[in-house]
Amino acid sequence: MPAARMEYIAPWWVAWLHSVPHVGLRLQPVNSTFSPRDASYQESLLFLGLVAAVCLGLNLIFLAAHLVCVCCCRQDDAVQTKQRNSCCVTWTAVVAGLVCCAAVGVGFYGNSETNDGMYQLIYSLDNANHTFSGINTLVSGTTQQMEVNLEQHVARLGEIFATRGDYIQTLRFIQQMAGTIVAQLSELPVWRGVTAELTELSDQAGHVEYYRWLSYLLLFILHLVICFITCLGLAKRSRCLLALMLCCGALALLLSWTSLAADTAAAVATSDFCTAPDTFILNVTEGQIHTEVTRYYLYCSQSLSSPFQQALTIFQRSLTTMQIQVVGLLQFAVPLFPTAEKDLLGIQLLLNSSESSLHQLTAMLDCRGLHKDYLDALAGICYDGIEGLLYLGLFSILAALAFSTLICAGPRAWKHFTTRDRDYDDIDDDDPFNPQARRIAAHNPPRGQLRSFCSYSSGLGSQTSLQPPAQTISNAPVSEYMNQAVLFGGNPRYENVPLIGRGSPPPTYSPSMRATYLSVADEHLRHYGNDFPA
Repeated sequence: MPAARMEYIAPWWVAWLHSVPHVGLRLQPVNSTFSPRDASYQESLLFLGLVAAVCLGLNLIFLAAHLVCVCCCRQDDAVQTKQRNSCCVTWTAVVAGLVCCAAVGVGFYGNSETNDGMYQLIYSLDNANHTFSGINTLVSGTTQQMEVNLEQHVARLGEIFATRGDYIQTLRFIQQMAGTIVAQLSELPVWRGVTAELTELSDQAGHVEYYRWLSYLLLFILHLVICFITCLGLAKRSRCLLALMLCCGALALLLSWTSLAADTAAAVATSDFCTAPDTFILNVTEGQIHTEVTRYYLYCSQSLSSPFQQALTIFQRSLTTMQIQVVGLLQFAVPLFPTAEKDLLGIQLLLNSSESSLHQLTAMLDCRGLHKDYLDALAGICYDGIEGLLYLGLFSILAALAFSTLICAGPRAWKHFTTRDRDYDDIDDDDPFNPQARRIAAHNPPRGQLRSFCSYSSGLGSQTSLQPPAQTISNAPVSEYMNQAVLFGGNPRYENVPLIGRGSPPPTYSPSMRATYLSVADEHLRHYGNDFPA
């Protein structure tokens, strides 16, 4: 009697996903029973994908509205407001990047779980296929031995024992037992069609799982690359990298919603199967395999007897009877007919081989091995497989949230970069405090070098007596001051009095600042002209 059946208990997420409403494209309710070849059931799964597509459309509408609001809002010129907006954009991008990295981590775990579940399913299918193939091999091999090899030995022995009617009667009885064995073997189910279907299913599952796993791996790498581009663009304040991030982010957002649609449909369909897998298999195998045989392997209960028990028992009894008859012929016929020994020994070896095949066949036909493969396949697809799909769905949601946030923060960062560059445009390019001028100077150092302070000592003796040359106070116009600066080769002159109150031009000035300065300088010259004669 077979051992007690190991129970299959569906996890809680199977019941939760199975309770998801199944609705057709015309919004009519659809039966949630797993039937992948039913058109209405296929429409219900397609409807789930359309729901994800609607969510994608709403997401894009929200992003477009936010972009319009950012572009149309009035720019605040306050320095503190700009600094606060810049800090907000930076921290928003940092949080979104962290969420994206967390989503990729969740996705890696879910992808690994789904891959483990699928390969456990494939491994179980291959084991079951190996068992069915072994049963077919044993049945066909034993049948050939009884119909071909045994008949050859019996035909030669019939010629040898032609003068002995009792020995001929024994040979006919052996042939009758061999025919009984062949008849019992023919009643066993033929698994050739099942092995072909299992092989095809295993190959298809392997190919689909490989490309699914590889696609998600590439998607994870794309998300990490986009996060890196975002961080690099914000750090370098590069609008080109920012534009690349916005384009790739929109693509990643589309892929995230697409993967969510596929994961949701696959998880719901698999849960529908895992809710009642026995029923689905009984319906599929109906007409190909006897229902009694299918139930025997699906349930493997002590209350169910083996449908092959009678055939195997008759096989064993017939084989034992044949072995007894052959042993009798060896004892009594060989002394009279020595040439018959070779064929009788051949028959004995053939029967021993058939007995070994019978033991192997009995073990393979037992429900415990195939039932274990069945439970392993259910555990792989209903536990690890669906659990991995749920984690992949969570990855898609987090990734969509992260990239939506990055896309929202992108225009604000772009606007901040543009405002920053516009503030620098009003500063003279020769201003040494202009960051842009610093960058230009770093790449293009000035050809004219300032004279060393020690160069003034060439005509004045030792360095201890060096003093800057005395300068006369001048109230010359600004244009004359600038012309004098040009005469010195663009190098600054030494001053022995502070510049405050002298009307000297500032070191940096814009065109608007120059006009203001000229008017102020003229007033200083008119007011202090008599006090400081040239």
